[in-house]
Amino acid sequence: MALASSVQVPYMAYLRVYEPLAAFPEPERSHWARYAKRADTPTAQDEQRRALADLLPTPPVPVPVHESADAFVTVLNEVVCVCPWRTRLRGWQALEGLEELLPAAVLDAALPPVVRRQAATDYERWRERNPDARPWIRGATWHVPVRWFVLFDDAEREYAEGDQGTVLRYRTPMVQARRRVARGLRTLRSALEEGPLIDGLVDVGRWLEEFHPRSLVELDYGGLVHAVPEGQLAEDRSAAEVAEGLAALREGDGERAGAAYEKLSQRWRAVRERQFSS
Repeated sequence: MALASSVQVPYMAYLRVYEPLAAFPEPERSHWARYAKRADTPTAQDEQRRALADLLPTPPVPVPVHESADAFVTVLNEVVCVCPWRTRLRGWQALEGLEELLPAAVLDAALPPVVRRQAATDYERWRERNPDARPWIRGATWHVPVRWFVLFDDAEREYAEGDQGTVLRYRTPMVQARRRVARGLRTLRSALEEGPLIDGLVDVGRWLEEFHPRSLVELDYGGLVHAVPEGQLAEDRSAAEVAEGLAALREGDGERAGAAYEKLSQRWRAVRERQFSS
């Protein structure tokens, strides 16, 4: 169990959608209604520990055999909303991007090719039976994608230190998130050529359209709070800097927009470089 104890904190941030119970068809709706009444619903740390435990066997289990029946639960305007983990689906999707993140030798040692090929075959068969499936959670390693901040306002920032650790997150109603995406795209397209930033924001916007309009959208720094010095984390106002940059673009002030973007880039470049430190 030494490996599990030494790798307890994946340095990942998460973008989550919590949907009201009315968004789910039966019998899933009844399942989540019963689930939400539990007093012991698991935390994000519980989800991470379970995922890491699957990597201990030989060969490792990169994707759970069965889909998770767990979810995160919150209440929005007295309405119970849930964010299903869908760990199996997210595991398959994460495997698709590993070759771009890890050197071949490291990847083969951690997850042998035969294990990855079987997982890919299983995913292809599953997709044929579930063509419309989508995750309620997106993750990013060692950074928060700039496009995610477009969805939020600085006033929605929640920062807290407590016995359970430090939390930094943003939460906003789905209607606000969609409006900000649409406005951000109009601004970017009027000032910039098509590129990764615009493409990424379009992708996020399409993903949000898959959910109930009365959902809640959450950006959680997750394990990244352990990768950033406490003082810097407390002063992190990335959503405000993104909003400042977009406002400057709308006003035609390229110099101010560039300064805001450079400040944001330097912060997250420093975080990403920590993954290579010993």
